[in-house]
Amino acid sequence: MSEVKQILHPSGVPIRQMQGYNGMDQGGYESGGAGFGGQLSEWIPGLMTEDMAQLPVLDLSHARADDLVRNHGYAAGGMRLHLDNIVGNHFKLNWQPKWRRLGWTEDQFMDIKRQVESLWSEFADDPRCYIDAERKRTFTQLVRASVSQHFNYGDAMAAAEWIKKPFGRYRTAIKMVSPKRVRNPDGVTTFDRTIRGGIKHGRHGEALGYYVANPNDNLLPMNFIGSGFKYIPKETRWGRTQFIHVFDPRDDGQSRGTNALMSVMSQMHMLDKLQQTKLQNAVVNAMYAATIESELDSQQAFEFMTGGEDMQKNLWGWLASVNQYNRGANIRMNGVRIPHLMPGESLNLQRPANADNGFSQLETSILQYLAAGIGCSFEQLTHNFQNSNFSSARAALNESYRYFMGDRKFIAGRFATLIFSLWFEEAVAMGDIELPHQINFWQERSALCRCNWIGAGRLSIDGIKEVKESILLIESGLSTYEKELAKLGEDYIEVFEQQMRERKIRQEKGLPPPSWVQASTLAPDESTPENATTNNGSSHASNTGSI
Repeated sequence: MSEVKQILHPSGVPIRQMQGYNGMDQGGYESGGAGFGGQLSEWIPGLMTEDMAQLPVLDLSHARADDLVRNHGYAAGGMRLHLDNIVGNHFKLNWQPKWRRLGWTEDQFMDIKRQVESLWSEFADDPRCYIDAERKRTFTQLVRASVSQHFNYGDAMAAAEWIKKPFGRYRTAIKMVSPKRVRNPDGVTTFDRTIRGGIKHGRHGEALGYYVANPNDNLLPMNFIGSGFKYIPKETRWGRTQFIHVFDPRDDGQSRGTNALMSVMSQMHMLDKLQQTKLQNAVVNAMYAATIESELDSQQAFEFMTGGEDMQKNLWGWLASVNQYNRGANIRMNGVRIPHLMPGESLNLQRPANADNGFSQLETSILQYLAAGIGCSFEQLTHNFQNSNFSSARAALNESYRYFMGDRKFIAGRFATLIFSLWFEEAVAMGDIELPHQINFWQERSALCRCNWIGAGRLSIDGIKEVKESILLIESGLSTYEKELAKLGEDYIEVFEQQMRERKIRQEKGLPPPSWVQASTLAPDESTPENATTNNGSSHASNTGSI
């Protein structure tokens, strides 16, 4: 009996089974088959975990992200958007312990809250930067550095140090650690069972410690081979954090984070080349305004250049006679020079081709793709609100705001809370903060170290409308002053205390009391078409303040 031979597809499936196959024919999903017309037949990606996909190319992806942020304007602008919207210029503590569960009264909570936030502000905002082991950054700058790391590398990393300072009260200090230095020690493969991405893992996938390489020379390209490693445990035996690692895992057992540029890196790199090529093309087109053509054909010109010494002498003589003729032919009419060419010559004015030729539409499409990839709106990334009206601009900014608030909570806020808990533990141990009812800090750490962090306020497009919205939300019981002022980047207690001081001074100076919650009287609604754009200063937003 003869053996049946079949031609196989690269996927290993017989071609006969692949022909005419799509998921719809078999009652399954079309995306699992060849697709309409077989477009998906060659698309057979490997099934792998996030670590398998990322760890082998981790160094190269870090290097490319660094290069983009250094040399690409949109990449640098995207990182600045993250820093300014997630953190801002001051990352304020709003300490919110579980005071009811701890058995405190509300008065006790408010008293200790003022004490904790005052001591923390004194330590965190000290311009001598004792909170930073390198003495370069305040607390807000440390948090901005963590967001920058997360944008660039997908990880925010720092080590907790214990440093005696000559003029500082607290020994807690934070040393930022570049994620590029956290790597497997020499001799350990990429997919070791317990050490992956420079992190030692336990049986449940939890991080136990980190291997941090020592670069040979910070002024030379990083070469970690043979440079030595320092192992830093994640926590001490009593639970004090020794190494801070914050990222947003999206897969089971994931060891390292993914940088924000990973999915758009190719398009961002090619956009830079596209813009440079278009600029060079425009320069070349504008370089020559006119050309003079003669009857000398290409064959004669070739003979002039390659025909020996006599032919070259004839060529130079001919060019000299043309130059002498053009200098002597100075014909003008009413001050305007009229070109008088030699017999057989013609003057051709060069008209530049279409300078755009669809480039703007292509560039806009790529920029929209980049904006979606790094989590901000097209208007914010390009700083172009020209074709936006109030509704579209606010919708775009609200989408970005939701993304930034997520990163503020899970990246910047978590990083900040871990630093705060280190300082809070030391402050309690030193007796600077006395907790009611003799609470054991290490047993109640989670209840004591709950924090909300107030960063940059939400961008206001139409300030009057948004203030009215906040007033209605508060008056209808749907929001609070704490929440609404946090949207503006303010602490409601500080605002109320400052209002009381100002009210007292106004009374002393004989000034009338301030008028609050009268937005309708002070600024009545304006009937402006909703679809008016921001082009040429005629937008709805321009009537109440430009975007």
